[in-house]
Amino acid sequence: MRIAIGADHRGFQLKEFIKEQFSEITFNDVGAFDNERSDYPEFTLRVCVELLQGSADLAILICGTGVGMSIAANRFSGIYAGLAWNEEIAKLNKEHDNANILILPADFVTNENAIKIINSWLNAEFLGGRHKERLEMIDGPEIEKTSGCC
Repeated sequence: MRIAIGADHRGFQLKEFIKEQFSEITFNDVGAFDNERSDYPEFTLRVCVELLQGSADLAILICGTGVGMSIAANRFSGIYAGLAWNEEIAKLNKEHDNANILILPADFVTNENAIKIINSWLNAEFLGGRHKERLEMIDGPEIEKTSGCC
């Protein structure tokens, strides 16, 4: 399995810890490569490109709260990025929303908890059914008709 991984300065140490813990995974590390101040959109873009071009099967993004990276990643068609701070949320990210990017809030999870969260996400399976229909509503032209906005 190939996982693209990226973090800003606030997620750098957690990113490095994660890579050490999963020796069976090939990580495509797009940075940051130190804990000097950096901007999360740069690493979000790099991870999304890796995933969309097929250089990775899944991806993990890490920043302080996870919110900025969630917003940035979900701007890309074909990206389903889900923020998770515990195992249950990570599992539901995959089961209900087919999240292909897991986003971790480095300021709010311990190293050990992050490993449990990642394992929960990796071991979960997309349930399809009504969840697939909801994703199709997001991806398809029906969103304009059903949202009442246009």
